[in-house]
Amino acid sequence: MQTQLENLLKKLKNNNVAKDLDIVVKAFDFACKKHDGQLRASGEPFFMHPIAVANILADMEFDASSVAAALLHDVVEDTDATDEEIQREFGENIALLVSGVTKLGKIPYASNEEQQIENLRKMFLAMAKDVRVILIKLADRLHNMRTLKSMPEHKQREKARETLEVFAPLAHRLGMSKIKMELEDLSLRYIDPIGYYEIVDSIRQKKGERERYISDIISIFTQRLEKLGIDAHVEGRAKHFYSIYRKMFMQNKTIDEIYDLFAVRVIVNTDADCYAVLGMVHELFMPIPGRFKDYIAMPKPNMYQSLHSTVIGPNGTPFEIQIRTWEMHRTAENGIAAHWKYKEGISGKSDIDNKLEWIKQLLEIQKDMTNAEDFMQTLKIDMFSDEVFVFTPKGDVISLPAGATPIDFAYAIHSAVGNKMQGAKVNGKIVTLDTILENGDIIEINTSNSSRGPNLDWLKIAKTSQARNKINQFLKKENRAENIIKGKEIFEKELKKSGIPATYINKTEMLEELLPKYGFKQLDDVFATLGYGGSSAGKYLAKFKEKCKKDISSHQDIGDIAEKFVVKTTAKANHSGVVVEGIDNCLVRISHCCSPVPGDQIVGYVTRGRGVAVHRKDCINIVNAKFSPEEEQRFINVYWAQEVVNDFQALLCITAIDRNSLLVDIMTVTAELKIPTKGLNARTVKNNVAIIEISIEIKNTEHLENAIKKLKQIDGVQSVIRRRQ
Repeated sequence: MQTQLENLLKKLKNNNVAKDLDIVVKAFDFACKKHDGQLRASGEPFFMHPIAVANILADMEFDASSVAAALLHDVVEDTDATDEEIQREFGENIALLVSGVTKLGKIPYASNEEQQIENLRKMFLAMAKDVRVILIKLADRLHNMRTLKSMPEHKQREKARETLEVFAPLAHRLGMSKIKMELEDLSLRYIDPIGYYEIVDSIRQKKGERERYISDIISIFTQRLEKLGIDAHVEGRAKHFYSIYRKMFMQNKTIDEIYDLFAVRVIVNTDADCYAVLGMVHELFMPIPGRFKDYIAMPKPNMYQSLHSTVIGPNGTPFEIQIRTWEMHRTAENGIAAHWKYKEGISGKSDIDNKLEWIKQLLEIQKDMTNAEDFMQTLKIDMFSDEVFVFTPKGDVISLPAGATPIDFAYAIHSAVGNKMQGAKVNGKIVTLDTILENGDIIEINTSNSSRGPNLDWLKIAKTSQARNKINQFLKKENRAENIIKGKEIFEKELKKSGIPATYINKTEMLEELLPKYGFKQLDDVFATLGYGGSSAGKYLAKFKEKCKKDISSHQDIGDIAEKFVVKTTAKANHSGVVVEGIDNCLVRISHCCSPVPGDQIVGYVTRGRGVAVHRKDCINIVNAKFSPEEEQRFINVYWAQEVVNDFQALLCITAIDRNSLLVDIMTVTAELKIPTKGLNARTVKNNVAIIEISIEIKNTEHLENAIKKLKQIDGVQSVIRRRQ
């Protein structure tokens, strides 16, 4: 371990971090002792991970406190160390960093998703106080992804998808393209290994040809730059694998059809040199119309600056050219880390605070959210979407997510502007409120004090969470009494539809557990939110119904009801394969609401004129029937015959990562098991998840369980669940 410490200290000294090295040595020794004896999944000592994270930060030239916190970032979560001990030994500053990175693993949550969302919320709260929290977390995730191969396959996919959905976009939002690209490539390797290695092989096969092409272009540029007297560095840059993969997937192209697989980058000393080089490039090669972007005059929100242009190169092959200064290049590579306000000798602390204003806006928005999932949705829409840049009539630039509308623009200016909005003009022309804004549009909002304010339709149009939350606030305040009445009607109707007595609405144990979980103080808050269409109330209602059904089921097992009506006599099985106790030759039918199969626990229900309906004992219709004394008298004992020759239908719901040949693999399994397929419905939902519902004919529960087991073994399948028909 001494060698690792010496190498780390050497990096810090080379970065001119000469002071506070003692705190790094102390953190190294403390973490080494705490993690002593712990191993990673790969079998190597656990402490090698904190050392690797610390080295990533040292490579980005961070201060000693950041490196010390990186060494300590897992001690609270994975050892007996406490937050108080860290603060006592290393001070409040480092304790804040460690606490911000530490997961909430010791707090129970309803699901892994909810826990992860709360982790992110906590991380952003700490990040608002000190942005180094997220930088340590990104370094932590980067090393975990580099060493992911030792984890089980399902964990690999889970971590890779989380990285692709949260941490890579976050690195992009902070301008850290180097880390962002590596995270994306590493994630792709585990999410779609076949696609990843196809791209790798294709790139490798044409490497020599591509390098010769780039070399020729660099030679042309170098000679012309020398004649112009411009001091410049010229290099070739291949697109990273995930970027190629996205273009192939989104544009349905083969790798041979993607012409900008690489770019040539020119790095100069001044802004003026950038534009001089651009003129030189367009003089040498024909630019492609619509493919020029000036991010120097109009920087991206993540601080990225560069000139981009795509031109027709030698032999008619297009390529992209990027032109930037050395300072812009450092910012493009390391983002916020390149302007780190805690580093010695760096000025402009207020400027860094301005760059991080979006974090404060995010936290302001989340105060009005009723649950953690809304916070996650805000991240995905407001922070991780592609941006469009539009202008106010005075020329101020407003950044909005792609797909934004004039409503989003109005609320980005001020909530009062949005609430008083009557109409909008785009580039001088009156437009509808659902018009999609494009880069360079000039937006003018027409307001009036007599405006009635936003309505429910605006929620369907607004793209940003900021606009949606402000609209929701207005609707809550203005129409609360009306919404409570409307919401209560919806609530009672939903309970009645599910066979739940209305008396459950005010059941104390239900309210005490569920209201605070979804951010409500009283039942009227639920009704009001449900009345204006709030998503959190819909989730509350779904969970409320689920708990009611469990409560109903736990109070009286339906099997106890059925046993009251046993007739002690011999009976024979009918054509359905079900024996009705005490009755021969009666009409028996298998109920489609629960579709029981041999092996399921069943109960009979004497219908009016349609014989005996056979249900599973846990069927919700049977559970609900116990509330009516008249219905309760209709139960009768039934059981499966010793030999059942009929086949029975079962509906399976398969959740899987969508990919080519997925349906083929599923049908191959059913064919191999000689299971007839009676129906199939497939669709793709968000995050590239496929939902396949397949109706099959099986003999019994053993036959069904074997089918489920085989289907679960298909590559990419996440779950196989039996559903009611």
